[in-house]
Amino acid sequence: MIKREDIGIRDPFILPHEGKYYMFGTDNRTAWHGVSGFPCYISEDLENWEGPIVAFERPEGFWANDNFWAPEVHEYKGAFYMFASFYNAEKTRATQILRAEKPEGPYRVWSPEPITPADWLCLDGTFFVDDDGKPWMVFCHEWLQIGIGEICAVELSPDLTHPVGDPVTLFAADEAPWVTPNDPRIIAGNPCMVTDGPYIVREGGKLVMFWSSFSNGNYAEGIAVNTSGKITGEWIQQAEPLFDKDGGHGMLFETFDGKLMFSLHRPNNNPFERPCFFELERKNGTFVVKE
Repeated sequence: MIKREDIGIRDPFILPHEGKYYMFGTDNRTAWHGVSGFPCYISEDLENWEGPIVAFERPEGFWANDNFWAPEVHEYKGAFYMFASFYNAEKTRATQILRAEKPEGPYRVWSPEPITPADWLCLDGTFFVDDDGKPWMVFCHEWLQIGIGEICAVELSPDLTHPVGDPVTLFAADEAPWVTPNDPRIIAGNPCMVTDGPYIVREGGKLVMFWSSFSNGNYAEGIAVNTSGKITGEWIQQAEPLFDKDGGHGMLFETFDGKLMFSLHRPNNNPFERPCFFELERKNGTFVVKE
């Protein structure tokens, strides 16, 4: 067994399934350098974990050779699908979909090609099924290419093998009052502002998106709300971040005893990142950290 505070991962994603919590993330030992796969840890109490189990290992001939980042796992139509980011300096950074029969894997490449556009620098794909049953991937168009990062969405085929139509932009980083530039450079004529790690939940008839950027030098987590309930509707940014203490790339999950828990990594400093959990509560139509 390994304690939570001893697990070195970024972008922790929790899948509660049949009495156990499955945690996936970016291996902080190879986050920026080296070819890797994705670990999975299994727990019954969120503090003591079995693992790591190799959930995905780079297959021979796979196009990406670096930056294996931010795996998310979603159950869909009887199987488990991993959305993860990959990089090749001669190609791009992109999100591709993997598939397994069990939550811990092993995961195999499912979408024949990356889902994100071939000429875009992208990352952090997440999964959402709308009220009409259509699957979508929400992802980030990176600030490293366009300066002011964007969060975009693209409809997926019913079998999650390819995109349907072109991506649409949901919002840009500078629409959030709490976001500040994270880099002094000017890219594509714009200041540098991150969009990172989107994750969407339904709340009543609304959609709530958690996403990360930087706020006054700190990695931070914010919230955007869409009152239309449609993913392509208007997203309104909350004025203040949910969390601004050098932690982010978060997601919301419910424990088996009914608590709303938020998962993120902290600090945002390699190789010291650790998965952190804290309880949220509903307040005034949104979420706040429970005191």
